[in-house]
Amino acid sequence: MKLTHIKAPAAAASAKLEDWGAVGEPVGQPVPKLRGQGAHEGPDVGVWECSPGKFRRQIKSAEFCHFIAGSCVFHADSGERLEIRAGDAVFFPANTLGTWEILETARKTYIILDA
Repeated sequence: MKLTHIKAPAAAASAKLEDWGAVGEPVGQPVPKLRGQGAHEGPDVGVWECSPGKFRRQIKSAEFCHFIAGSCVFHADSGERLEIRAGDAVFFPANTLGTWEILETARKTYIILDA
C-alpha cells in the first residue's frame, strides 16, 4: 500500500489552495466558495476550505475530518446539530445529509471512506 501525504498549508495561507468554485447546493446568500487541495492518486484525502454561508452536504460516503480553522454548524436532517470549531474532529457516517452553516471561513483536513 502506498502512503498518501497532503501537506496542509498554514491556516492563514488561503492563497495556496486551488479555487474549487461555488458550493453545489447553496441555501440563500451569500453563496459559499470552496478552495482546496487533494491527492491526485490513492484515497480521497485533502484540505477543504469554505467561506461563510449555507449549503447542503452532498457527500454520501463516510468521512472523517479535522477542523483546523474557523467555525460552523452542521444541521443533520436527523435533527442533530453539531457546533464545530477549529481543533474539533468529526466522523460523518455514510449517507449523513444535512445543511452546513459556515459562520467563519472553515478549513479542514479530510478523508472520504468508500464502502
